[in-house]
Amino acid sequence: MNSFTKYVNPYIGELLEIIKMDKSFIRGEGTRLYDDKGNEYLDFIAAYGALPFGYNPNEIWETIDNFKKSKEPSFIQPSALNAAGELAKKLIEVTPEELKYVTFTNSGAETVEAGIKLCRSATGRKGILSTINSFHGKTLGALSATGKKSYQDGFGAPADGFNFIEYGNLEALENELKEKPDYYAAFIIEPIQGEGGIVEPPKGYLKGAKEICKKYGVKLIVDEIQTGLGRTGRLFAFEEEGVCPDVLLLAKALSGGIIPIGACIATEEVYNSDFGNKHSSTFAGNSLACRVGIKVLDILSNTDTIKEAKRKGEILKEGLNRLKEKYPDIIKSVRGRGLMLGIEFCEKKDIFPGSFIGIMAEQKLLTPIISSYLLNVEKLRVAPTLNGENVIRIEPPLIVTESECYEALNKIESMLEVLNRKNTAEFLSYLINVDKSKREYKEVESREIKEVEVKEKDERFAFLIHPLDLKNYTDYDKSLLSFNNNELAELTSKWGDIVEPFVVSSTRIVSKSGKTAYGEFIVVPRTAEEFVKIPKSQVVYELKKAVNLAKKRGAKIVGLGAYTSVASGGGLLLKDEGIPLTTGNSYTIVAAVEAVTTALERLGTQSDESTAAIVGATGSIGSGVSILLSEKVSKLVLIGNPKNKKSSIKRLKKLTAKIFKHISKMKEEGKQFRPGSLGYKISNLRNLPLSNEPIKKFEKFAEDINNKENFIILTTDIDNMLPLGDIVVSATSNVGKLIKPNHLKSGAVVCDMSRPRNVDEDVARNRPDVLVIDGGIIEVPGLPDLGVDLGFDKGLAYACMSETMILALEGHYKHTSVGSSGINMENILLTRRLAEKHGFKLADFRSFDKPIKEEKWEKILELKGEMATV
Repeated sequence: MNSFTKYVNPYIGELLEIIKMDKSFIRGEGTRLYDDKGNEYLDFIAAYGALPFGYNPNEIWETIDNFKKSKEPSFIQPSALNAAGELAKKLIEVTPEELKYVTFTNSGAETVEAGIKLCRSATGRKGILSTINSFHGKTLGALSATGKKSYQDGFGAPADGFNFIEYGNLEALENELKEKPDYYAAFIIEPIQGEGGIVEPPKGYLKGAKEICKKYGVKLIVDEIQTGLGRTGRLFAFEEEGVCPDVLLLAKALSGGIIPIGACIATEEVYNSDFGNKHSSTFAGNSLACRVGIKVLDILSNTDTIKEAKRKGEILKEGLNRLKEKYPDIIKSVRGRGLMLGIEFCEKKDIFPGSFIGIMAEQKLLTPIISSYLLNVEKLRVAPTLNGENVIRIEPPLIVTESECYEALNKIESMLEVLNRKNTAEFLSYLINVDKSKREYKEVESREIKEVEVKEKDERFAFLIHPLDLKNYTDYDKSLLSFNNNELAELTSKWGDIVEPFVVSSTRIVSKSGKTAYGEFIVVPRTAEEFVKIPKSQVVYELKKAVNLAKKRGAKIVGLGAYTSVASGGGLLLKDEGIPLTTGNSYTIVAAVEAVTTALERLGTQSDESTAAIVGATGSIGSGVSILLSEKVSKLVLIGNPKNKKSSIKRLKKLTAKIFKHISKMKEEGKQFRPGSLGYKISNLRNLPLSNEPIKKFEKFAEDINNKENFIILTTDIDNMLPLGDIVVSATSNVGKLIKPNHLKSGAVVCDMSRPRNVDEDVARNRPDVLVIDGGIIEVPGLPDLGVDLGFDKGLAYACMSETMILALEGHYKHTSVGSSGINMENILLTRRLAEKHGFKLADFRSFDKPIKEEKWEKILELKGEMATV
């Protein structure tokens, strides 16, 4: 971590580090920068226009040296400021004759503040009108006039009196001023919106705005902080229309790239005694800054700098338009004039289908990554505009040479050649220090992403998913197969910090009853391992973003998949986001029990003659499976977490009490249990408490019975107790491989509900006498294309996903299966009933994501028979 990130701004600093824009520049000369590694960069940002003559211009430093030798005092408020007077005189001479007085400031934002105060004091009105997507600075007043809400959030802006209209729309201006007569003091406008994305208004806009403002007694403030002093090929951009503002704002270039200074220039009608007597600043108008400002005007007035800036700008714009014609899918438009240009990039995901580049484009992240690529690979320094989130600014110093313009164009073209191949791995390899010239990148076929249109009659749902492991990233974007695991882990960890949750696919589910539900799958870009490692607060923050994205897009219920459920406390940490949630655990439990008992019976073993071992029995799914299986199996082995032995046993005792209570209730409802089952044994116990009696009574009763009969084994010893299981169900939040080949009994049926898997792949390789089934795989009615690669055949889904679909089809928009209290028999039985109603059913068995062939069943039966005769 560098000192800037550590001590100045950790938020921006960390972002710069992630995308490798945290260069340590130690030298600057003209249009060139040099970092501490000896790399040279061509700078086409020019500090957003504040470097008219590039870095360390000799003329400006000579002025500063002469100032030092002269011993002229710098800060001499309150006095008649000689240097300030001289600079003001020069500014008045180069601006329209109506402008008479100059108020000096220390920055662009302060200049805006001065202009606002000046117009309010001159008119006695409070209102300030600005334009949508404008940018005027980051002090509170300037920020209030900035037409981008995201920049105002958190600061309380806009302050009272600030309103916004569409940029370039004279009708909107007239309507607003007409509707609120005697309210607005000023209309503040940029001749070209800079941070808004280098946006030019229609011709005649400034002239028309001045006429309308004059009609309603409103002052026109023209913000030329970025466009002024030669940037657009004229000294001032407003000269293009021959209009004079009431107030002109300057800064940036007036500094000569060395000493900050700004100037608010007003007409005699606007400047007034109230303002003149009350507005002041300790540092504004200081002698050193004003001497530099004088030198800047001398250079611009006595050289061809501005004329040449116009010519170089034409070269650049022509070259950029040529690139637009060559890459029309990538470059949407080229904007601006002079040396204030912008490249607007296409932001549609479908331009880069099945690619993380497409996700970045959709989330307005492509331009920062393009800027980073140009900086790191091509050694060209550009930057995105703040409000125009898909635009990169091209703003070199005014002294840029013709050859440097062509050099920059060549570098941009080289970047576009790579980007046009739409290969994420090739384009982003620099982020993880992979030398792309030494890596072979195969051409990746674009895969078609089918989007389903929502219909008015559709019920609505969304389901949160995430990559379980690194392989899931390559399932989505095949180009990433070019990276090894370490490289991919490094790259995706960066993504997790900058990429927001995104919609990866959409689908429509049709119930056998005829009802329909439109659903979207939303990816939270974190692996299970990352969910465990990153701070809980960050996890919840990212999950809330995903839930709110679903809500914003029209979902009426959101399902939580895999670690999104675990990390949110079974949804409890998200339940106040204003939309119903489900973890899907209720139907997952139903599916797991149905799967293991069906598989076991297919292998010739009756469930009421079997022992079931539940790994992770204290969790929501594990406890639910334990309770349901208690109706069917002969014995239960409940296995808790060995790392928390004492608390695990305590929780297992409570689960045992719930099992006894459930059987008591089933008995009262007339349930008939098979004679060998645990349900039969418990239901026939003398003095079994009634189901409405307190759970504490069941705890005592269950403990006494268990001590005598040992119906249910409570343990944390997986090594010694798991081999007892004819049925093994694993439902933990552990990301490790807990179940090894030596843990399993011959002929056992193992259902792995955990994602990532708890069953080691060695079981499949070394234990042909054991059946491992993927838990909770459901056949969705009609076998729809879900549009997301789950490793299944078309129309198959996890049970947790299916529960979300089922609840949507039913219009059951309530929190379901949320938290431990939400995993109750009422919800479990509800989902079982609704699944049958809408046509959801257990899919054909799969093992490690592959269908189980008939030979596998026969082999297990054969080996099981051999073991029985030994």
